[in-house]
Amino acid sequence: MILVIDASVALKWFVDEDGSRMAEALLTRGDILIAPDLIMPEVCNATWKMVRRGMMHQTQQLAAVTRLPSILDELVPTASLAPRAAALSRLLDHPAYDCFYLALGEQRGATLISADHRLIHRVADTTWGGMVTDLRAIS
Repeated sequence: MILVIDASVALKWFVDEDGSRMAEALLTRGDILIAPDLIMPEVCNATWKMVRRGMMHQTQQLAAVTRLPSILDELVPTASLAPRAAALSRLLDHPAYDCFYLALGEQRGATLISADHRLIHRVADTTWGGMVTDLRAIS
């Protein structure tokens, strides 16, 4: 099975927080894990905030952003996803950043795994609701 991983899930691989164990379980299921390359700046930014707040040491941040590409089976260039992500953001009235993950899921016929409850609720009653799975629902 192909799973699109968003930054809200990837971050849990490097930070012990609610849902980290569920996110780690994804690493041993044998699925193909992919993401738009946008995941890199998103994880960099989230870990920067954590360093700033004293929730993470800078060596942990460096380890996270260095290791992430090797954990994922594929990083897909955002340029190829941009037209569809822009359309999805208009259709859903939702930030385009999240729509890159949706566009990749559509393109590959994959399931998007997210811990972003705002995104999950936004797509719940739409055509895209069935392709987005809450991390908490993964067993």
